[in-house]
Amino acid sequence: MSVAVGFSAEVLHLNSAAAAAHIEAAIRDAVFQRLRRRGAVVAISGGIDSSVVAALCARALGPDRVLGLMLPEADSSPESLRLAQSLATSLAIRTQVEDIGGILAEAGCYRRRDEAIRQVIPEYGDGYKCKIVLPDMLRNNAYAVFSVVVQSPSGQRTKARLSLEAYLGVVAATNFKQRTRKMMEYYYADRFNYAVAGTPNRLEYDQGFFVKNGDGAADLKPIAHLYKSQVYELAAYLGVPEEIRRRPPTTDTYPLDQSQEEFYFPLPFQKMDLCLYGKNHCIPPDEVAPTVGLTADQVARVYRLIDSTRNATQYLHLGPILCADVPEAGS
Repeated sequence: MSVAVGFSAEVLHLNSAAAAAHIEAAIRDAVFQRLRRRGAVVAISGGIDSSVVAALCARALGPDRVLGLMLPEADSSPESLRLAQSLATSLAIRTQVEDIGGILAEAGCYRRRDEAIRQVIPEYGDGYKCKIVLPDMLRNNAYAVFSVVVQSPSGQRTKARLSLEAYLGVVAATNFKQRTRKMMEYYYADRFNYAVAGTPNRLEYDQGFFVKNGDGAADLKPIAHLYKSQVYELAAYLGVPEEIRRRPPTTDTYPLDQSQEEFYFPLPFQKMDLCLYGKNHCIPPDEVAPTVGLTADQVARVYRLIDSTRNATQYLHLGPILCADVPEAGS
């Protein structure tokens, strides 16, 4: 097996000062010139991505022109709100807390999700907790079929494979959360004549790890070109609180704790970033494998998964499809 001498995790090393200066200038141009808005709304969750976007917006526009919006609901971890408040304090930005649990309950979010779960676990009910998980996608015979893990009030856990109908029901119901959050973001953006700053990193943007017209909607996406490893590097430069930088990435969508690799990605983000970089730069799997601690066959499988996920989520990036050409206004 031939091993490239030059490939290492250093390929993702970021010149943080230069990157921050570039993004801050782009934010100012987007908000003040192109969008003609007075500031930015950032939904802050206590996670690394929203923290970095909020910090960049505060530096670019001034803290008094940034609103940090906290949007907890019934399944949110209390840590998310506490860490988001800690970030806002460190940045000296204004904040607003909107508990969206009532809206979600009235829309039937929790009820619809629970009904879908009961298709495979009939006893699921009050006091139970849940999350959905993927199998180990690096196994050659693994298929992207979700299972639901539930925990009874007594603490007993049960796992069951989701039928397609049940899976679609769970996802459709939980997507209420991201879309309701976005509705609140645009309420405050309209109220203050601000722009909505989205928070996806490159891994999430490339692989469609967002909800269409939910967290995928924004007026600008300042870090969509940065690999998640680079977001962490930039966070340290920007002075994002260490507790946030140490927090493992989580979906914070289901009542049970859930990592992003359980739910979506086949690898932890550090390895996934390097595989995505290798794929994007046409680097053979056997040259990437030693750096990520996998076999060449496993890296090749990750490359195939990247392609299949891109194909499956392409529609998330599309705007409305018109049935005939419509001239641009003023043309």
